[in-house]
Amino acid sequence: MKIEEFKSLREIHQYFAVNNRCKLKQSATQPVYETEPPESGIVFVGEAPGLNEDKQGKPFVGSAGKLLDELLKSIGYTREDVYVTNVVKYRPPENREPLPQEKEACRVWVNAELIFLKPKVIIPLGRHALETFLPDSQISLVHGQAFTHSSGIPIFAMYHPAVALYNPNLKDTLKKDFLKLKDFLDGNIKATESNTPSKNINNSIQKQTLIDEILKL
Repeated sequence: MKIEEFKSLREIHQYFAVNNRCKLKQSATQPVYETEPPESGIVFVGEAPGLNEDKQGKPFVGSAGKLLDELLKSIGYTREDVYVTNVVKYRPPENREPLPQEKEACRVWVNAELIFLKPKVIIPLGRHALETFLPDSQISLVHGQAFTHSSGIPIFAMYHPAVALYNPNLKDTLKKDFLKLKDFLDGNIKATESNTPSKNINNSIQKQTLIDEILKL
C-alpha cells in the first residue's frame, strides 16, 4: 500500500501490525503506538517499549514516561500536545536494547508513521533513535542541539529519559536540554548543519519525495 491510501494513523498501525517482519511480536503482548496526531507537529522517537507499554499498548506510560511528562510540563507542554513513538514497536525480552535486525524490521512502519504525521521537528530520544536520523552522531556529543536534515525536518537530539532513572546527574542535563528545546521551538535557536546535506524544499511534493528518499521507505 502507498501512504496516501491510509486515512488515519490507526489504519497505518493496524496494517503494519500484520504486515511486518519483526520477530519480537512472537514474545511481546502487543504492538505499542499512538493514534492521534498532534497539532504541534512535535514528534518524539524513543527506542522500544518496556513492560508497562507492552501491557497497555501505549508508548511511554512507565517511569520514563512519567519523567517525560514532567519535562514537557516544565516547558509548557503536555503529552497531548506531542506525539511519541519508538523505532521498534514491540518490547524486547527483559527490556534489552533492540537489535539492528529488529529496528530494520520496523523501519518501514516507522517511516510510514512519520510521513503521515509530517512532523515540524523530530526529537530522537537516545542513541538508537538518533542513529536513525543522524547515523554518524554520538548522543553524548550532540544532545540538546538541533540539526538540519535533508527531509527539511529539523532533528533535535535528546537523551532518553530512562537514562536519568539510573543516572540522576543526567536529569539536570535533560532539564537543561528541554529548555533548549523550548528555545528552539520558540524560534530562538537555529538548527546547525548535520552530516546529511541540506536541500531547499519548495513545495509539499518535493518534501514528500525527500522524506521518502532519506527515510528509505
